[in-house]
Amino acid sequence: MKPDHSISSRRGGSSPTGSLAFTLAEMMIVMAVFSLLMVVLVTSQLFGMRMYRVSETKLSATAGGRKALNQVRNEIRSGKMLVVGNGDGSSFSPVAANLPQVGNALQIYATANTNNYVRYYLDTNNVTFNRITSANATPQVLAGFITNQIIFQTEDFQGNVLTNDDNNRVVHVTLEFFQWEYPITTIGNGGMYDYYRLQTRITRRLIE
Repeated sequence: MKPDHSISSRRGGSSPTGSLAFTLAEMMIVMAVFSLLMVVLVTSQLFGMRMYRVSETKLSATAGGRKALNQVRNEIRSGKMLVVGNGDGSSFSPVAANLPQVGNALQIYATANTNNYVRYYLDTNNVTFNRITSANATPQVLAGFITNQIIFQTEDFQGNVLTNDDNNRVVHVTLEFFQWEYPITTIGNGGMYDYYRLQTRITRRLIE
């Protein structure tokens, strides 16, 4: 009998579909590579979010401090009389003559009328930098988390602290404060805080 070559050929050959399938080892390699790629993408995203949060915190802190200093600068420049001392929202004591003109408060008089004033001071209870006026005694908080006790001092053009009320004196303003750097972390032990220091020197525009 003549052998059936067609049947033998079909049994011994491989199907075209089977030749394109992945083996188990190939599937495992593909899954491993895919998993590694996903881990890298997620890690990059989390790192980018953390850097954005850090930058946002730094920018908001410095922007708030500079805004406060700008307001102080504008009122000092337009003031007629400036008095450095120590005080709070309800009282003010100027530094006595012949003593270094340094303190935690500054009182600004826009005119010769000493009943009208603007006072900047450190609230030691709430560690905030505040502003009040003779017309409105409600404190306006300009900056928080202040760490330094001496904010104002008067100097000469060389930076020496004065002991008198020279007309051409310069007011040196310093704000040192800290701010929570990573708001997504736990407060307390292990919390991350950053320290900032802003300084400026200002004098009046009109010197009699």
